[in-house]
Amino acid sequence: MTTLVWDYLAEYEEERDDILDAVDHVFRSGRLVLGNSVRSFEEEFAAYHGVAHGVGVDNGTNAVKLGLQALGVDPGDEVITVSNTAAPTVVAIEGTGAKPVFVDVRAEDYLMDTAQVEAAVTDRTRCLLPVHLYGQCVDMEPLREIAGRHGLAVLEDCAQAHGATHHGRSAGSMSDAAAFSFYPTKVLGAYGDGGAVITSGAETADALRQLRYYGMAERYYVVRSPGHNSRLDEVQAEILRRKLRRLDQYVQGRRAVAERYAEGLGDTELVLPRTTPGNEHVYYVYVVRHPRRDAVIEALKSYDIMLNISYPWPVHTMSGYAHLGYAEGSLPVTESLAGEIFSLPMYPSLSPDVQDKVIDALREVLRTV
Repeated sequence: MTTLVWDYLAEYEEERDDILDAVDHVFRSGRLVLGNSVRSFEEEFAAYHGVAHGVGVDNGTNAVKLGLQALGVDPGDEVITVSNTAAPTVVAIEGTGAKPVFVDVRAEDYLMDTAQVEAAVTDRTRCLLPVHLYGQCVDMEPLREIAGRHGLAVLEDCAQAHGATHHGRSAGSMSDAAAFSFYPTKVLGAYGDGGAVITSGAETADALRQLRYYGMAERYYVVRSPGHNSRLDEVQAEILRRKLRRLDQYVQGRRAVAERYAEGLGDTELVLPRTTPGNEHVYYVYVVRHPRRDAVIEALKSYDIMLNISYPWPVHTMSGYAHLGYAEGSLPVTESLAGEIFSLPMYPSLSPDVQDKVIDALREVLRTV
């Protein structure tokens, strides 16, 4: 049987009755778009994070894009972020007409090196966009200080950090607004696409609700342009409501998997994930490093184990972003990591038996590569 980095089928069998009941609940409600399930999920998701407002959208990329627009990012502005991220972070920035500006990451935790941010600020900078990568948070205190000194907005990209905390504060509660994805692989995943933005700013929330609905303040009347058709689906919202009640359980399951990896691989030459002091990691993915990464991944295929690389190409090295003008070597830590990192299977329903298979195979491969 093939072992994959992510699989939802065991979880679905356990939760099937609740998931199907959620679908039936919506279909019987008489309201299929922006109904009670979306409203209730928005309220419950915001409350989970201790903020005032939640606005559901159709995917995580648009959560970032609309979040930036609601915070006043306009064409020609600059947004400071990282290249060690999924491309959608940057797709969203460019979707506003703004320019992404990259800083490097730290070698120890792969997160934004906040010590480099202030030097990247120009008179065109409008927003700081930290990415809480792989399941733990960027150091937010210095970012908020920089933002305060320069009058900048801060938008957290929380697509990989549902349930994570930083010095006791929830990911998504430490900025002007925060964007989430509910892509199926996420710690809180839907059965399709979905996203949300949370904020404690009433004006920001109003802007987001208008932006996701064609720019309309009321039906048929546009007050904000350009608007979007970017609504969270009612079925996915009801499923997410049910799954939100189990989010802490999912996080505990992921941490248990991470502990088993640490016990089984801690004495190997793999560089295992490090939790930064003050963070509570949720292990969206379990990213390890090895200088012969490609050989390890290839050798594991003979054991029917298929691993993943998150991410093999830093965004600034992609041909589609050559226009940004970043030369090879401009972000040395990011570029070095891209040749060594890979992800092991990580999801709450990963059984100890399957995980032991991965650990044993890895130990054997590491002795020969």
